[in-house]
Formats: sequence, structure tokens, C-alpha cells
Amino acid sequence: MVKAQMKRKFNIEIQVHNNVERALKQLKKKNEREGVVRDMKRLVYFESPTQKKRKRLMRAIKQNYIRMASQKLI
Repeated sequence: MVKAQMKRKFNIEIQVHNNVERALKQLKKKNEREGVVRDMKRLVYFESPTQKKRKRLMRAIKQNYIRMASQKLI
């Protein structure tokens, strides 16, 4: 089976005037919003369909547990 990899170009522009720290903070926020790191990790590490399904299931269980705890059901 041949797996096609998703190729995505990221065009993120930040204007730097004087404050480099502020520009770096803006860049990090834009990267996070656009999911650059998440997409790159997904491309670098192969995950089998079974692992993906298990991860989704575990995330759903955790979120349900947190939701129930916040409503004081447990």
C-alpha cells in the first residue's frame, strides 16, 4: 500500500520593528493557531490506523471524565 503524504506550505509573515521578543511571541502564536508543529509531527511519525483509533478513544474517555468531574457527577 502506498501512502500519500500531505504537503503543505506555511506562509507566516511577521513584521519586526524594534521588539524582537514580541515578534517571536507573535510567530509562536501564529504557528500554534495554524497547527504547524502538529502537522509536522504527524508527517514525521507514522501512526497506524489502530493507534490513531486508540488515541481518539483515549482522548474521548479523558474528556468525558473531565466533563463529569466538572459537573460533580463523580
